[in-house]
Amino acid sequence: MNLSFFIARKYFFSKRKRNFINVISIISMLIVSICTAALIIVLSVFNGLEGLLRSLYGSFDPQIKIEAVKGKSFIFTDSLSQAIKSVEGVDILTEVIEDYAYVKYRDADMVATIKGVSQNFLDQKRIDTAIVSGELKLKENNINYAIIGRGVQYNLSIMPGSDIYPLQVHYIKDVQPGSIDISNLYSRRNILPGSVFAIEKNYDENYIFVPLDFARDLLDYGNKRTSLEIKVTEGLSIQTVEQRLSEKLGAEFKVLDNEEQHADLYKLLNLEKLFVFIAFSFIMAVGSINIFFALTMLAIDKKKDISILYAMGASNRLIRRIFISEGAIISLGGAALGLVLGGVICWLQQTFGIVSMGMETSVLENYPVEMKTTDFIYTSLSLIFITLIISYRPAVIATRYNSLENL
Repeated sequence: MNLSFFIARKYFFSKRKRNFINVISIISMLIVSICTAALIIVLSVFNGLEGLLRSLYGSFDPQIKIEAVKGKSFIFTDSLSQAIKSVEGVDILTEVIEDYAYVKYRDADMVATIKGVSQNFLDQKRIDTAIVSGELKLKENNINYAIIGRGVQYNLSIMPGSDIYPLQVHYIKDVQPGSIDISNLYSRRNILPGSVFAIEKNYDENYIFVPLDFARDLLDYGNKRTSLEIKVTEGLSIQTVEQRLSEKLGAEFKVLDNEEQHADLYKLLNLEKLFVFIAFSFIMAVGSINIFFALTMLAIDKKKDISILYAMGASNRLIRRIFISEGAIISLGGAALGLVLGGVICWLQQTFGIVSMGMETSVLENYPVEMKTTDFIYTSLSLIFITLIISYRPAVIATRYNSLENL
């Protein structure tokens, strides 16, 4: 066993003349353990929220989305369709027309996002598990059906599956100045509400899926599309297919995977996680100041032992290592306890859901947590760094008691 660590361990477990040094050491260890556990829990909650967002967006958004670099829409031609379908890994190509529209149902009305999709959208099976009412369909017997969000259903008091009242969709046209014909100001189409989906509040309260030809006629888009959504062949890498599409389509189109579609959100989430880690690291540093006082008082209490070690030939380096090791025992001992405590609390939350969201939600009932090995590693490294800084000054003070007068 290392000599400095051996002596430091003896100092930690031995009874001292001044009992308050033991008390301060124990308090320091408890503070470090609590801070460490809190940091692990908070980081795990951030991981859980990130995982939740990825799962939500993964069920609503496509694996790969193609948009125009300039402008809101682009011309969709047969040659473009063939070029995309010729790329290895493209399984399903769905055409999309998306825009805002004024929606009315009986006496209620609102502004919603109309998303027209081609029939093969249902083959992607992205929202199959999110249907909470009605039958999932876009067209049946030449009749158009809408798939509406649950928030839209509540706002308009829609009865899905009912053929009595249609959903009236109005779209304001880009009218030339001087026009006095009111019929030219907007277009209107009726569609039956077929089913209701529930994914996430932002989607549920805004989106209505309709057949592509319905949206094309309502919005007068012709052969223009706002985006194309692609499902990748199972077993192939999404990033590989994305790169192939980018090379094929050139600089006129943006090819985005699911994470790139929400790049700003994920960057913000990671930035918040970083600031939380830094803030808690400062809190741990402040809590570790007690270690500084404990080691300083220990150096005063053990000045006779230090003088004896010097008389036996000990060097300043050995004395410094003894007190740095003592600080490591207090700090890393508390850290180990905190890591275990934080891990246990996260495991209990994952397994039993001890803390609920506190509200009714279709997404999940309990706060999501996800433990990552990197969080444990970075927390441990930050504690080691803090321990070295906190322990160095008391270790230097201990080297001053090298005189025989202390014997």
